[in-house]
Amino acid sequence: MSEPLFRDPMLPVADRVRDLLARMTLTEKVGQVNQRMYGWDAYERTPSGHRLTDAFRAEVASYDGMGALYGLQRADPWSGVTAETGIGAEDGARVSDAVQRHVVENTRLGIPVLLVEEMPHGLQALDGTLLPVNLAVGATWNPELYEEAAALAAAELRARGGHVALVSALDLARDPRWGRAEECFGEDPYLAARFTEALVRGVQGPPGPRIGPDRAAVVLKHFAGQGATVGGRNSAATELGTRELHEIHLVAARAGVRAGAAGLMAAYNEFDGLPCAGSSHLLTEILRERWGFEGLVMADGLAVDRLVRMAGDPVAAGAMALRAGTDLSLWDACFPRLAEAVGSGLVGEDTLDAAVGRVLALKFRLGLFEQPYTVVRPPAPGRLERLSERIARESVTLLAHDGATLPLAGRPAGTVAVIGPNADSVPQQIGDYTAPQRPGTGSSVLAGIRAAAPEGTGVTYARGCGLVGGDLSGLPEAVALAADSDVAVLVLGGSSARESDTRFDANGAAVVASGNPVEMTCGEGVDLAEIGLPEGQSALLDAVAATGTPVVVVVVQGRPHALPDLSGTAGAVLSAWYPGPWGGRAVADVLFGSAEPQGRLPVSVPRSAAQLPVFYNGKDHGYRGYVDQPATARHPFGHGLSLTTVEYGVPRLSSRSVAADRFGAATPLSCTVRVSNTGARPVRETVQLYVRRVLGGTSWPRVRELRGFARITLAPGESTEVAFLIGAGTLASFTHAREWAVEPGEFAIGTGPSSERTREARFTVTVGRDGRPADRR
Repeated sequence: MSEPLFRDPMLPVADRVRDLLARMTLTEKVGQVNQRMYGWDAYERTPSGHRLTDAFRAEVASYDGMGALYGLQRADPWSGVTAETGIGAEDGARVSDAVQRHVVENTRLGIPVLLVEEMPHGLQALDGTLLPVNLAVGATWNPELYEEAAALAAAELRARGGHVALVSALDLARDPRWGRAEECFGEDPYLAARFTEALVRGVQGPPGPRIGPDRAAVVLKHFAGQGATVGGRNSAATELGTRELHEIHLVAARAGVRAGAAGLMAAYNEFDGLPCAGSSHLLTEILRERWGFEGLVMADGLAVDRLVRMAGDPVAAGAMALRAGTDLSLWDACFPRLAEAVGSGLVGEDTLDAAVGRVLALKFRLGLFEQPYTVVRPPAPGRLERLSERIARESVTLLAHDGATLPLAGRPAGTVAVIGPNADSVPQQIGDYTAPQRPGTGSSVLAGIRAAAPEGTGVTYARGCGLVGGDLSGLPEAVALAADSDVAVLVLGGSSARESDTRFDANGAAVVASGNPVEMTCGEGVDLAEIGLPEGQSALLDAVAATGTPVVVVVVQGRPHALPDLSGTAGAVLSAWYPGPWGGRAVADVLFGSAEPQGRLPVSVPRSAAQLPVFYNGKDHGYRGYVDQPATARHPFGHGLSLTTVEYGVPRLSSRSVAADRFGAATPLSCTVRVSNTGARPVRETVQLYVRRVLGGTSWPRVRELRGFARITLAPGESTEVAFLIGAGTLASFTHAREWAVEPGEFAIGTGPSSERTREARFTVTVGRDGRPADRR
């Protein structure tokens, strides 16, 4: 008997999907679009090893198959999985293959299951290698480095039997009150788009119909606008208009789709009155019809259940999400009842077939029908760890410096007092969505300083205060240490570390209410109204500074905390966005001068919560500021100092006037700027290109918009020319025709080291021969 067509790997994926769909029952189809089981409920650890649970076997039997299984290897306080009860690296492939074998060998059609894992900054599993959080990745302004790390993280996931990586990439940190700001690459759509492309390339490998055995399919989170919820409140409403949606919040998603992302996750928030999982405008009209996306759309955890309040009951809610364009559920009670929805005419079986087809297509692309079991070895030990530390080192951002305090190695040998609630805690520097770390993993800032300090340097330590609250009982010890030292390093900031007694919502978000003793100040479910440093930390800073000992402030954080003016208080201020397990070594290298500070801000640092929003690329209405404080950021987007001086020349344009219809395949315009290292130390400079529309256009312009950047290395006294090509993507705006186009008008091209330190050159885009805006993106 010949093999069915869907088993033939030589056939196109579409033909294989069509053949398999024709053989499936309605029940089997519904099973393929469901992902309703928590993966940690699929196994239990016994003295003799891991065994599959009866609950897992029953779930497979109920639909004669399983579409996807979430979080088989997840470990954290929410799942309740610990090092003693979970799946370590040595058992990952074995347990995954046991799950796959049961599904393949005990169902009629033997359709493999997708094993879906969280990979927000490395695999969220026991022994998974952690990267710094996305905000730190964005601070490197180095997509190529991130692509390399993402590829190794994907290889680690596949070596343990996983297939699909869930990665936050599409949200923008527009409001630092939002607890999930750490999951964003920054506040700017262009920067986020470049990192999203790098993520897709790294995780999935070269574009094509197949995803290799050492790569994974990536599902980009969250589509769309989740970073723009009112008040920075997690999963709340947005007040986005169409223009803001397209110009800011869809840019990274569009870049990810063009790069070939296998899937997107519909966000919790609602847009224009509809939760994203039920919005046909977002998931069908924009994503599929305009952008041509052919991958799958996954709902966020329990998101479809939220539609019951609108649809009336779970059957109607499931039909609503399916019609809108959601293909795969996550834990909800609605998609399991899609057979009822089809039977009652609420949704057509052809609509279900389309969703099932997209799930099956991904399984074919991953090669699971030919090789459902793990076939690759993990990356060489230490490779991803080294990349994680390198990302951390490149992300450390020098916000302020008096020109003398750093590097610490340049000072006479003496005593360094390391003080603060974030000085000696690896868990507080690794961010949310992390598995328990094995003892001895990583390096705190204190440990990093002790290892990096030159011979003869004494290092002392005091916590000084709690991470939250106003307990000042530790101040006397900290002040005494600082007074007896030659320099004090204050390590302040926040933490997303979940603890065993943290309470959680059903979808895994932390519940940290006012007065809760858990010391979480960031992470999913941990939004803040006041984003300044807590009372105890502020008092500690003032008390240590009052000793007269030179002070260096290091802020380990997952959101941009509002900072006071520290120019008369601290000789240097550094930001270390949760830099990962080895971030302590990275911070110490920068402090002592074995590494130059390279980081640049991916977000604006506010003066206070009262002035929000403070992102750099708002609409250009010429607002002068509040009566009681400026409206500008404390530190602007793109800012970051080095330990040398860098000078920028005036940008030079190859032409002062270009017709709109010339912005086609050949770029008609270039911008060149001379950059010089005028100091005594080498520098890794990030040259930034901004566009500002001065006159013309069909919509009100923004203050400025990042449209390019280049990283260069200059030795002391060295100069170089940096050239940018100015194409349609550099100048395009979203028109009232709801398309991207270059519109006639006057533009200013600015280059410089940050969004507020640019020098400009102007030119004019004239009307093309046909009199229309030209060259859509």
